Amino acid sequence: MKKSILFIFLSFSIGMSAQTDSAMIASIYQEALVNGECYENLRVLCKDVGNRIAGSKNAERAMEWGVRVMKGYALDSVYTMPVEVPHWERGKKEVGCYASKKSNECFDIVALGGSVGTDNAINAYVIEVKSIQQLRDLPEEKVKGKIVFFNKAMDPMLINTGAAYGGAYDIRSDGPSEAAKKGAVGCLIRSLTLADDKFAHTGGTQYQDGVTKIPAAALSSVDARLLSQALVKDNELLFTLHLTCKLFPRVMQGNVIGEIRGSVHPEKVIVVGGHLDSWDVGEGAHDDGTGVTQSIEVLRILKTIGYKPKYTIRAVLFMNEEFGNDGGETYARVVKEMNEEHIAAIESDGGGLTPQGFNLQGNEKQLAQLQSWAPLFEPYQLFRFKPGWSGVDIGPLKNDTIGLYGLSVDSQRYFDFHHSNNDIFENVNKREHTLGAAAMAGLVYLIDQHETSK
Repeated sequence: MKKSILFIFLSFSIGMSAQTDSAMIASIYQEALVNGECYENLRVLCKDVGNRIAGSKNAERAMEWGVRVMKGYALDSVYTMPVEVPHWERGKKEVGCYASKKSNECFDIVALGGSVGTDNAINAYVIEVKSIQQLRDLPEEKVKGKIVFFNKAMDPMLINTGAAYGGAYDIRSDGPSEAAKKGAVGCLIRSLTLADDKFAHTGGTQYQDGVTKIPAAALSSVDARLLSQALVKDNELLFTLHLTCKLFPRVMQGNVIGEIRGSVHPEKVIVVGGHLDSWDVGEGAHDDGTGVTQSIEVLRILKTIGYKPKYTIRAVLFMNEEFGNDGGETYARVVKEMNEEHIAAIESDGGGLTPQGFNLQGNEKQLAQLQSWAPLFEPYQLFRFKPGWSGVDIGPLKNDTIGLYGLSVDSQRYFDFHHSNNDIFENVNKREHTLGAAAMAGLVYLIDQHETSK
């Protein structure tokens, strides 16, 4: 009899808890979809600040914007955390033209982030390869004094576009140094995108210590095809490459942080975040203006609906994810030095596209808990609750207890915009963007109510 009463009591308690959770998540979505402000905040960030590569004046303006917005929501505290970042400038001139006996063409190119300039223009023959391994297999005399053109496309058969990106990433990160090892004087890569268009996509390259630094730039997918076709017709094709980019001494900027203090365990923290910096092309809308405005929106929603969290809820706008993750590394180091306990961290850095659920880097108990919440999110068409990548910025926080969550979105169009002049405010859909913020706020609420990190 006592066991039956206990079972009935537990069932009733669980049912009441689920009803309370469902009602709270509904109120979160209502506030976001009816009164949401993240899309307008994104417009101001993109149009009034613009692109904001770490180390730039625009990055400083973005920090001021972040402080101003979060103070406007009367959070319990808003402050900056100093972060030392690189300072690289693209310069004004980016020229990429070829001339052959049969044709000539000029392309819209973009220097890869961190590339050295050319001083004067380089004029050299082009050699095309499909992969780094193919380059390594070539004798040095075939490459020396030439511009290496990596014409490697992202794999269109991979439905997971992040995996397709990862499969081609090496030509951008390692290609210039691998070309230099063979005596090349310059490097061109096919942009890392699945789109067939004229937008060239930048992104950081990583020069290897002890290897000569050579200038490197990206071509659009269309221009890469045109260059490849021209090489078929004439393999002695002379290419002119002129870049005026330059690396300067590192400077101090910072992460921007706002928080709602916990009512029961203020010393324990749940983080939501994205990266405030962007590349210096486009407006940094999807990458990652959407993530930072969604993170701010999480705090605004919870405060507006009157929710009093048990744990401190903290939004972190990380500085310099694109060029070395200085913001994420610095934040994790400071957290460790201050002996702060973080029970969860949630990142949005996949663009403001339709949310599908959350990836988790954590333990089995956290995964079981996340998956048990799936029915609560079903009315909002969230269905993905699986182990997977969470994000670069929060990655340094990883330990044996914290749950790292990444907002999972429909990524099929993300690399159409990524690191290009196509990443502008007009290419973000208001409803998709807002739904992502609501999903993040819902997850923060559930973790705050049912924390299971241990």
